[in-house]
Amino acid sequence: MAAGNKSSQAGAPHKRRHKFNPKRGPKPHVLAQANRTVLRMVSVVVVAFLVVVAVQALW
Repeated sequence: MAAGNKSSQAGAPHKRRHKFNPKRGPKPHVLAQANRTVLRMVSVVVVAFLVVVAVQALW
């Protein structure tokens, strides 16, 4: 069974895995993009919560 899996991946090119270096952090623009994404998601959740509260108050 293992031989079947090995032969199916034989033709696929192997990419080298990036070695993680704990001394080198992510670049500032990556952090800024992640912060924007997190803020966008948080704002969507807060707005959805406020819409639910407003709908409940009107009923």
